[in-house]
Amino acid sequence: MRRILAVLGADRVEFLQGLVTNKVGPAPCWAALLTPQGKYLADFLVVPEGERLLIDVDARLAEDLMRRLSMYKLRSQIAIEPTDLAVARGTGPAPAGAIADPRHPALGWRLYGAEGDDGTGWDAIRVAHCIPETLVELIPNETFILEAGFERLHGVDFRKGCYVGQEVTARMKHKTELRKGLVTVGIEGAAAVGSPILMADGREAGTLFTQSGGRAIAHMRFDRMGQGLTAGDARILP
Repeated sequence: MRRILAVLGADRVEFLQGLVTNKVGPAPCWAALLTPQGKYLADFLVVPEGERLLIDVDARLAEDLMRRLSMYKLRSQIAIEPTDLAVARGTGPAPAGAIADPRHPALGWRLYGAEGDDGTGWDAIRVAHCIPETLVELIPNETFILEAGFERLHGVDFRKGCYVGQEVTARMKHKTELRKGLVTVGIEGAAAVGSPILMADGREAGTLFTQSGGRAIAHMRFDRMGQGLTAGDARILP
């Protein structure tokens, strides 16, 4: 379930631009708010609509996100308000007024002010394209966004300037090589989301998340991927 917030006021673009991971401009974008240590707090779509910016966020994170954004308001000429807007989404022909999901073409369109879903198998799409979901693969105060694929999914801009957590994120991009992250793997059987993925010798190689059609999203240590992996009673395949 989604909640749509609105940011209004003359400083609305500048305000968000200094806080979130992506460039806020005339086009919709996907972005995140991070801790100063570079860890994920919330992800959302930012959608310009006339004299306001809509923030399309998981309803379970909406209240905390409003609180955190309000902490940074200071003297900015902005207001942050909840709205009653619903959102419809689908992958068929887009209705008038819909926007393309900026993360990946396979995620289709979103329409604000309407409600509904065309029955698309979203988990299958997410697994096929390794697209993380709020509070499943994206875990507040734990996830690093580069390990979660934000660069590949157009959720971070390395040229936009400072934002909260920017220093850590930039260092991970330019000064280190990622040793772990989200990948799509094969799976025989099933296991609970969050199950540890183990090597044959019992060492932990990763964590299992969303599963669909014999494939799954997993957070893996890249140097421990290969044969002989299990998660509960399921076999994890390359």
